[in-house]
Parts: sequence; structure tokens; C-alpha cells
Amino acid sequence: MSSEAVIDVLIPTCNRPCALAVVLTALSSQNFERFRIIVSDQSEDDGVFLTPEVVAVTRVLRAREVPVLTLRNVPCRGMAEQRAFLLAAVTGPYCLFLDDDVILEPDLLQRLYAAIREQQCGFVGSALHGLSYSAEQRPHQQHIEFWEGQVTPEIITPDCAAWARHHLHSAANLYHVQSALKLAREDTRHYRVAWVGGCVLFDTAKLRDAGGFDFWQELPPEHCGEDVLAQLRVMAKYGGCGIIPSGAFHMELPTTVQARRCDAPRMLLAARSA
Repeated sequence: MSSEAVIDVLIPTCNRPCALAVVLTALSSQNFERFRIIVSDQSEDDGVFLTPEVVAVTRVLRAREVPVLTLRNVPCRGMAEQRAFLLAAVTGPYCLFLDDDVILEPDLLQRLYAAIREQQCGFVGSALHGLSYSAEQRPHQQHIEFWEGQVTPEIITPDCAAWARHHLHSAANLYHVQSALKLAREDTRHYRVAWVGGCVLFDTAKLRDAGGFDFWQELPPEHCGEDVLAQLRVMAKYGGCGIIPSGAFHMELPTTVQARRCDAPRMLLAARSA
């Protein structure tokens, strides 16, 4: 199966065995078959791979002939290095960066794959629904800009007007928009983004050509926004978009990235434009 895999699913994880087991279970139910899973663990002590829940679902995946590669990446040198480590293990033409606290609908890999093949852009993302906010309407954050025709490159920076697009992905805003639109699964639409967090499918060659996460050594170990910066660089060269309906749900666990003073896009984009 690994030689036939067209998507490498990349999961960075740290001290979340139960959440990781849920993510892996969702992957075991995908109706898309040509994928491989690569998990990079930075947990304390012996890590997550020997915990009963992760062992059990890994057995299920392998019984379904889904390859699962389990890696340890310690000591921790920051999320950008963790993502660079995962990207270095990719052999497939597409790679899905998936956070370890995301639940996927069974058709999501297939829909992401179809979207990136259709658009031939650098990435396609499924923004995460936070369903604890399902009763909280925020109409001022629910503006959506659809792509009409092919996705094209865009240059987005933290200070430009398009940066405000990220509000659509807060709370349950996108969930409310897709509920109002009543889109069927086969009616997937593509929309403009500033970035997408948690579930992003890249064209591997285009991500690497845009530099991947090679900037990790320019950041202190405690940072955030490394995924955003990689997407901005890919979007500037090849374009990127989100899909609606999304099909990805956030577990809304406490973040494992506590230090946020160093924001990669603001630090490195500002330094390179100075």
C-alpha cells in the first residue's frame, strides 16, 4: 500500500494519546484508500505509541492495510522543526498536515484530494468547526469570498486587508455559513483564505519548492504561526484555498503551544521585507 499511497498524512503529537487515538480512528473510517500515516511524537517519557488506545487503533489501521509509520522526534526544537521533520519523511505527491485534535468526516480525504487535483494549486484546507460555539452567531465574522474559476496565487501579509479572512475560521462561523448555504457533499466550493489551521493538504513538490519549513532554525524553539508562514509562502507562488463544506471538527482541547510571543509570519516576513 505504501508504494501506492498518494497522500502522506502527517500528524505531529505531544502528550495526547487519547486525542491521537480519536484522530487515527477517524482516519481508519476514510473512504479514500491510497494514503499512509506518519506520526511524529514529542511526548514525555516513553511517548504515546505504547499506550493501549493508540496500539489498538494502529492495529485496526494496519489490518486495513493502511501503513502507519511511528517516529520519535526529541528533543523538542519547536513546531516548525517538527513539521520539517515530518515533511522530510514524505514520499507521496500530496501531504496532509493534520493536528492531533481533529475529527474528520469519512469522505474528507477524498474531497480534499479531488479539490487539489481540480485546482492544481499549492494547498487546499478544511477549516475546523468548534461546535461548542454552535449556538453563538457572529455575522460580522461570516463573510466568505468564493473562487470563481481556478485558484491563483495571492500575496497575503499580516497587515493586508485579506488577513481579516481568518475570522471566518473562528468558533463555529464556517459551520454556520455552510449550514445556511445547504451545500451537498458533491457541491464542494472553494473559497479565499488567509490561512487554514489544523487540516491542510499540500502538493508536496510545491510545498518544498516554496521552502517548506526550512525557516525553523531562524525561530526560537517557543513560537507559533509556523503553519501560517508556510501557507503564505505556498500561496504566493501557487495559490491556496479552503473547501466548504469543511468536514473537519476541532476537539477544542487546551493548546500544547503555550508561548505565543514569537509569531513566525510577523517575525520572519517583517525581517525579510525590511
